[in-house]
Amino acid sequence: MTNETIRIGLVGAGANTRLRHIPGFQAIDGVELVSVANRSRESGQRIADEYGIPTVYDSWVDLIEDPDTNAICIGTWPYTHRTMVIAALEAGKHVITEARMCMDASEAHEMLAVSRDSPELIAQIVPAPHTLKVDAKIKELIAEGYLGDILSVDMIVHQGDFIDHDGPLHWRHNRDLSGYNIMQMGIWYEAMMRWIGPAESVRTVARVHVKTRVDGSGARRFITIPDHVETICEMVSGPVVHMRFSTVTGLAPGDGVWFSGTEGTLTLDASNMTLRGGRRGDSRLSEISIPSAQQGAWRVEEEFINAIRGIEPVTHTNFDDGVRYMEFTEAVTRSFQTAETVFLPL
Repeated sequence: MTNETIRIGLVGAGANTRLRHIPGFQAIDGVELVSVANRSRESGQRIADEYGIPTVYDSWVDLIEDPDTNAICIGTWPYTHRTMVIAALEAGKHVITEARMCMDASEAHEMLAVSRDSPELIAQIVPAPHTLKVDAKIKELIAEGYLGDILSVDMIVHQGDFIDHDGPLHWRHNRDLSGYNIMQMGIWYEAMMRWIGPAESVRTVARVHVKTRVDGSGARRFITIPDHVETICEMVSGPVVHMRFSTVTGLAPGDGVWFSGTEGTLTLDASNMTLRGGRRGDSRLSEISIPSAQQGAWRVEEEFINAIRGIEPVTHTNFDDGVRYMEFTEAVTRSFQTAETVFLPL
């Protein structure tokens, strides 16, 4: 399909689709955005008018089934991903879906199985982008033995301030829309897998401190997705990982990751994606420079198109890795619900 025009239909045109996917695809030669289906005909028409997309569909089903496309970009919330991705693949279309992959591990396995039934079709998940700048350098340092054997990894991620009981209901608070996905846990675990591989067991303590929120209609909804999570993971590669995610801890320490090894220590400052490290015999940590050629960047749309054209495989992110992080997010929930260790894979 190297010389064939790739005609893409957009299902859902939220913020990331408008910010990243539409301009990204429009910048690539031989790619056309030919259709859009949004939550309403009116909103779809606004997107079409703004970005010069010729066809608006009332239904995402009609968009996927129409032969005017050979690739589909899904920009909706996780609760629709399984159904839409499978529909696209069964219609013979390449597909890229917004993260998170889906609602739970069962859906993820189903999506992976359908994608394997059509290996000629590209199936990609929008990756966790926040660590792209540093990923290659972290992996290089680990591979070269900078840390020696990695003993432990500590991760702290805070999204917010002190508890706000009057805050609005976001779709991420709604398990019916987001499934087992919790805060930013999935994207950070995806990054962790890039560095040191997957977990083999998960033990979690979690709390829902804000138990109700008011939705857009004024109705009060009960919340079951935690706003504070403490997870201990034993990794297949050996280290013990402590992950802390919270939206309720005000004036908390800065977000970051700390790698502790037999020969060295490495820290990632998540506020600016910079690395500091030190080895046995050093008296302090020093900044580690990352050559510009080694700094990764957003190239999701380019990778999707290149994969379709047979130029490169999907690495950010393929369905196999999507299954792994969906198994992890489900394991976290199972663990805090049962107060037991959950072993992976599920």
